[in-house]
Parts: sequence; C-alpha cells; structure tokens
Amino acid sequence: MFKNLYNYRQLLKSNVKKEIRGKYKGSFLGVLWSFVNPLLMTLVYAIVFPYILKDTGDHYVTFIVIGILPWTFFTTVISQGTFCVLANAGIIKKVYFPREILPISVACSGLVNFLISCIIMFIFLLCSGIGISVQILWLPLIIMVQTILSLGIILITSGINVYIRDAEYIINFIINMLFYATPILYKSDMFIGTSVEWLIHANPMAIIITCYRDILFYQSMPHVKSLLVVLLGSLLLLFIGYKVFKKLEKGFAEEV
Repeated sequence: MFKNLYNYRQLLKSNVKKEIRGKYKGSFLGVLWSFVNPLLMTLVYAIVFPYILKDTGDHYVTFIVIGILPWTFFTTVISQGTFCVLANAGIIKKVYFPREILPISVACSGLVNFLISCIIMFIFLLCSGIGISVQILWLPLIIMVQTILSLGIILITSGINVYIRDAEYIINFIINMLFYATPILYKSDMFIGTSVEWLIHANPMAIIITCYRDILFYQSMPHVKSLLVVLLGSLLLLFIGYKVFKKLEKGFAEEV
C-alpha cells in the first residue's frame, strides 16, 4: 500500500485538493463552510439542550464545540468515503491506479478541513478563559487515532457500497444513531451505573471525544490506556479494511 501511495503520490495530492475544493465549489462562502456548519450546529444545541439537561456546567458552548468538531470530521469522512468509489466511476473504468487512493484522499481532505476548523476550538478556549495548557501536546496523537479509525471504516464501506447500493443509507442511519451514544452534548460520566453504560465504553468515538475534552476542556491527561486500546483496534481495522478493499476492488470496473 505504501509503495503504491509513493508511486502515485502526485495523483493522491491532486485528489486531496479536488476533494477539498470540490466540496465547496460554486458556494459563496467556500471553505468558510468548514467553520459555519459546526458553529450553526453548536448554536442550536447550545440553545436547546440546557433546557433538557439540568446541569450543563460552565462554558457549555465551548464544551459542545470540542465535541461537535471531531464528530463532524468523523461523519464527513464516513459519508463521503462510503460513496467515493461510485463517485469516481468514470475514471475507474478508463484508467488504472491504486483504488485505495480514493478513500485515502477522502480521509486526508477531511483531516485538512478538521485541522482548519481546530482554530474554532482554540478561539473558544481562549475567549471563554479556559485557555490552552501543555496537555495540547496529546492532540496530534488523538487526531491520528481518529483518522486511522475513519480510514479503516471507509475502506470497508466504500467497497461494500459498490455491490450493495443500500449500504450508503444504512451506514448514514447507523452514524445518526451513534451520535446519541457519543458524549457530544453531555458528559461521558452521565450514564455511569446505568444499563446503557456499555454503549459508551464500546464506542471508540466516545473514547476519542472524551480524550479531546480531557486535554482541551479539562486540561488533564487523557485516559491513555483507553486511547491505546482504540489505537490498536483502529490499526487492526485498517489492516482488515485494506484486505477487504483489495478483495472487492477486482470487480469495481464491472459494478460501478
């Protein structure tokens, strides 16, 4: 895989640029939508959820922003990555290139957009008075874990979606349901001791977002053991995803 990526690095680079530019092509605000979308979502949740949750604590808007932005990164990569092979059906039928470049390009473009939108998190942290601590040094590791997890997922879903076109809609439904099992709008310890506590522990995105909050909002060390478990699981998923993708890509030209 790495040899293919190196040999076709120019194609990968141009494809990442195309993904970033194409997403906002023709829109008035362009790349600014990377900021506007999560801010609008945050505004809605910040108005509604304090009435649902009795104790939201201080700096609730900043609390939500730190959850919304990584989640937006995750859902964007999954939704676009699942459809990426079908979206490039024309070039797949005409030209040979390593097909894994397509999902990798989606993951890389999503990563670039997320890194840009991280500016929002830093602005909210500074304006709220929370500030930025030395724990921010953990941020690259957490982002890397999330990127590997997302790429592992879309290597599988993008291949399956070629053969089962309903997979795209099923996956989007699952992602929407997963939103409520992820501590984005509430604290991760809210359901401790309840019958649904296992959902939080079994959800890798719940652990990842909790780690973001630990280092940025609470300015403490993340739960390193849990993060390493997710990292190892993500690497295993990436390996399996690559094998599945290479197995399924043999019939892409006939099926797309």
